[in-house]
Amino acid sequence: MSAAIRQALASDVDGLVALENAVFAADRLSRRSFQRLVASPSAAVIVAIEGEAIAGCAIVLFRAGSRSARLYSISVAPGMSGAGTGRALLASVVAAAMERGATDLRLEVREDNPRAIALYERNGFVPTGRRPGYYADGVAAVRYKRLVAGTATRMQREARDPKSGKRTPS
Repeated sequence: MSAAIRQALASDVDGLVALENAVFAADRLSRRSFQRLVASPSAAVIVAIEGEAIAGCAIVLFRAGSRSARLYSISVAPGMSGAGTGRALLASVVAAAMERGATDLRLEVREDNPRAIALYERNGFVPTGRRPGYYADGVAAVRYKRLVAGTATRMQREARDPKSGKRTPS
């Protein structure tokens, strides 16, 4: 059985907090943050539901006047990895960005998270830089970007090496 994907509801907040606490050791969103995000017109909180439980969550942020969307967070419940939940959430994030008229989607990912990096790269994201000490525990972030509408060629021209920040050859 595959997870059902839908917009989060106010009634999902307890499950979202539980998922956040199960997945992340630091840099966690609070109950209040989830309440604000679920209600915010400038955010899309997307959940994957398996049975009665939240199997995953993705949060994408939109800023007025900007054509870029930002994937703020994506998480999959322990025991659900490998079931395609992350891929389904990511596809829903891209669709939400398209619906809102975004031209690109950006994100940061822990440089020590090869599984997430592989997911993003398999789904058309290219590295655009690196941010040292980005996370609370001092780990660097690799910045990624993906066009939502347009050609992959432009993304390849803008690709940057995550370590040096220099443009990579096309």
